[in-house]
Amino acid sequence: MDVDAFVRKDQFVDIKLSPNGEYFAATVPLEDSTALAITSRQGNKLLATFGMGKNTHVDGFWWVSPDRVVIAMAEKYGSLDEPIPTGELYAIGAEGGKPTILVGYRIGTQQVGSNIQQKKAERVSAYLIDSLSADTKNVLVAIWPWGEEPYTRVERMDVFTGRRVPVARAPVRRAHFTTDNAGAVRFARGRGIDNISKLYHRSGEGAEWVLVNDEATTHRVEVPLGFAEDNRTAYLQVEQAQGTDILVAYDTTNGERREVFRNVNVDPDGVIYANGVRDFPVGLFLSDGRSSTTFFDAGAPEARLYRSLEGAFPGQAVVITSSTDDGKEVLVNVSSDRNPGEFYLFDTQAKKADFLLARRQWFDPANMAEQRPVRLKARDGVDLHGYLTLPRAGGKAPMIVLPHGGPFGVRDYWGFERETQMLAQAGYTVLQVNYRGSGGYGRRFRQAGAREAGGKMQDDVTDATRWAIAEGHADPSRICIYGASYGAYAALVGVAKEPGLYKCAAGYVGLYDLPMMFQRGDVQETRSGETFLREWYGDKSALSAVSPTNMADRIKSPVFLAAGGEDERTPVEHTELMERRLKAAGVPVESLYYKTEGHGFYKPEHQKEYYTRLLAFFSKHLGGATAK
Repeated sequence: MDVDAFVRKDQFVDIKLSPNGEYFAATVPLEDSTALAITSRQGNKLLATFGMGKNTHVDGFWWVSPDRVVIAMAEKYGSLDEPIPTGELYAIGAEGGKPTILVGYRIGTQQVGSNIQQKKAERVSAYLIDSLSADTKNVLVAIWPWGEEPYTRVERMDVFTGRRVPVARAPVRRAHFTTDNAGAVRFARGRGIDNISKLYHRSGEGAEWVLVNDEATTHRVEVPLGFAEDNRTAYLQVEQAQGTDILVAYDTTNGERREVFRNVNVDPDGVIYANGVRDFPVGLFLSDGRSSTTFFDAGAPEARLYRSLEGAFPGQAVVITSSTDDGKEVLVNVSSDRNPGEFYLFDTQAKKADFLLARRQWFDPANMAEQRPVRLKARDGVDLHGYLTLPRAGGKAPMIVLPHGGPFGVRDYWGFERETQMLAQAGYTVLQVNYRGSGGYGRRFRQAGAREAGGKMQDDVTDATRWAIAEGHADPSRICIYGASYGAYAALVGVAKEPGLYKCAAGYVGLYDLPMMFQRGDVQETRSGETFLREWYGDKSALSAVSPTNMADRIKSPVFLAAGGEDERTPVEHTELMERRLKAAGVPVESLYYKTEGHGFYKPEHQKEYYTRLLAFFSKHLGGATAK
């Protein structure tokens, strides 16, 4: 099979329409960075570009006026890493010219734009929180001073000069802010060293902060999602002691609460905002099996528009990513389990959609595999959700069990996934299960994974595998288990605890020695990180017993390991120790290391070699296709 198609980079990551409809701005992945490109609507002429050095990526961008874009930067050293924001903000005009650095540690060290030397370098990070649609010159940014567990603040920033004016200070550490429809800072939600969430509200500019929710008392987290059109009612996503999160309408004048929405299976998964300049919540995205939408008012213009688009693209997820200020044109992303993503420009008056471009035009959705939502019971009766990706050839195929990484608060979703599609094309059924500890299914389900690594979390993966066998989805004599990061941990523990269930195991940039997390890696570098490790994994002294490095003598099946020498999340020492222990126990083991790679291989040639080796390993033990 052709591996090149699966390691090839997307043609672009994201694209947004300017408020006046005259320009497109898009992020474009390069070999080891991500750049921004601005093109004219008429003639599709390239007008401006912005990019920086190796491992530096445009992480977010916003049209802050009809012809100006603010850009947020991030660094990323591995393909599985979440981009780490640098806290730098730049701005560039749609018609070109030099970009301007507005805030960031590079001020005074780079000749980007004008008047840089007049600006003062600061040890702070800045994040845009409100583009202030009625103000084409200023935005609101959250300022995070460098240092452990900082108190954050909000400032109004000029998008041409970078000059900032104080607006608000947070009453809690590591606060995230929410503004109302007029751009006033109204909510602050943060966590101290103890990782306990607190939510504060104030009635307006200059007013005192009032505590709305303290997780230590209520045993729930409350997250503000935005204000209703009346600018008095705020929408809060509220955890429940039992079941999933609900959406609450909170009257900020008297504190009254009214339940607006609840799904019995899943938490809200994102907010749908009004089109145009009216940037208030009107509905929610859900991921209950497949993707879906729900609206507070079924007769609202946005609800009618979404229903029309969903009817035009049946069986696919539809997301409006941007719109003109007058709402006459919207940019629509259409995707599915077989479609990596296509963008259309939709005229809301003429009811006409024009195709713009596809993220990966070399994939034909008709030739991709179906990802089927599944539901099952764990051995103790807990409901589990997951996905089964089926090879197009049909029949009882060999199966790869693919536990997700994270693990806490993370989940697998319905949608196009490069790796599962590659495995399906090689002839494998792929099973993914959102074991307890995963996000999206309520507070209780997530917290049920605490201190259960190698325990109930692992049992859920085993139970899902046995369910697939019982349902006739898998040949019990041809099953392997494979994962990355925590998923690699689950793969190695799985093959140790269930030696007769899995014929082989593969681990990619894996976590194998749990006590090592307290000495190595980036999680333990802060006090809140240490608190997280103790709360979710347990005391260091108890973790050796559930570390696969100490289970090597129980592993009877062949193992394939791969890791990067610059991995800061799960340092390469995890894999090196795992390999030594396996070899000492006489376990057949193959390995692949790249000294210059991080948490997931970045370079296409390294990815190709990795997947070529991985497919050959699975083919040897299960009989699927190999790479060309």
